[in-house]
Amino acid sequence: MAVHKPNEIPEEGNALRQTALFKQVPQDEADQLLGSLNEYTLAKGSTIFRQGDTDHHMYLIEEGRVKLVRQSADRRIQLLSIYGRGEILGEIPVFDPTGGPRTASAVVMVNRTKVAALDHDALFDWLNQHPKVAVDMLQVLANRLRTNNERISDLVFMDVPARLAKTLLNLATRFGEPFEEGLMVPHDLTQEEMAQLVGASRETVNKALMDFSNRGWISRKGRTIIIYQPGALIRRSRM
Repeated sequence: MAVHKPNEIPEEGNALRQTALFKQVPQDEADQLLGSLNEYTLAKGSTIFRQGDTDHHMYLIEEGRVKLVRQSADRRIQLLSIYGRGEILGEIPVFDPTGGPRTASAVVMVNRTKVAALDHDALFDWLNQHPKVAVDMLQVLANRLRTNNERISDLVFMDVPARLAKTLLNLATRFGEPFEEGLMVPHDLTQEEMAQLVGASRETVNKALMDFSNRGWISRKGRTIIIYQPGALIRRSRM
């Protein structure tokens, strides 16, 4: 029996309709917007948009993976989040075109990542014809805000092992590949980036990873985590 991940796109050519923002839209209405997409295939390390840019586009990831990073005034880099197949990023300037420059950069994590860009004018011309779709979009944006608020709460109230367990489970849900012994999660992150995603120092996160490994919950192979006991991680994320 096939196992489908939440962001999986089962058919070619319908990536827009399978994203959270558009999956409730009737096919004929979504198809009207497909012609407005500009598609690109990008190499690892390419930048989709940069912190400080003032463009009014949002981006659909059709294949591959992208990380959102922010640079401080003293050039320190912070990994904010990761986006994968079927997800949309950079949507704020589309819905708030006067809201100022971008606050982060989107960097491609794997070769041959495919993205499609949609600009403000094309989207809103379409919404004027199908205003009910805006309700679905508001629900998705509200969920994005709720997720951000939850992450802030986690940083305040959860210890590092709990945050790490929750992060691993999130990566597994979105990018994990099931096999006989458990879940293989190719995260493509350096140790420093994993620590940034958890919101802790590299040393503290590595210590927690070693503890999880010693308990038999996970194992590590380069930039891949193998999860053997997801239930144990779920319990630890709630402590």
